[in-house]
Amino acid sequence: MQSLQQQATTRSGVKQEDAFAIDEVNLYQRLGRDPFVKLSTNFYNRVYEDEQQWFQSIFANSPKEEAIQNLYEFFIQRMGGGPPLYSQRKGHPALIGRHAPFAITEQAAVRWLEHMQAAIDSTPEIDPDSRKLMLNFLKHTAYFLVAGKEIMNRRNRAV
Repeated sequence: MQSLQQQATTRSGVKQEDAFAIDEVNLYQRLGRDPFVKLSTNFYNRVYEDEQQWFQSIFANSPKEEAIQNLYEFFIQRMGGGPPLYSQRKGHPALIGRHAPFAITEQAAVRWLEHMQAAIDSTPEIDPDSRKLMLNFLKHTAYFLVAGKEIMNRRNRAV
């Protein structure tokens, strides 16, 4: 059985070392706070306007402003040593656990990544190198969550 990281690599096509190259660069220091806020806002504006009801329904119980804040605080904290805003407010990110209530499927990951790619592309303050680092990390992480959710579902069915 492959580990979650191995499954994420297989599914995403992003090697683990490429996904975590983000840890070698302080993107918060490079970009500052505002691009992360803008990126998160761009992303969730797209998500909440998605024409596919099945996808939009994943976010139905999350107020948009709260979702935006959660995302940019996570990015600031995770992408290069910015202040631990997310952890101070919400506790450890625990991505699989925090996403447990949501319908995280491979189809949802693909759609999520489409919106994230478009949001990154519409945030010109993010330079090409930073975009590549971010997308590798986010693609790998999206499939990490899919694999984690599948394991949780199998465990719940076995109980």
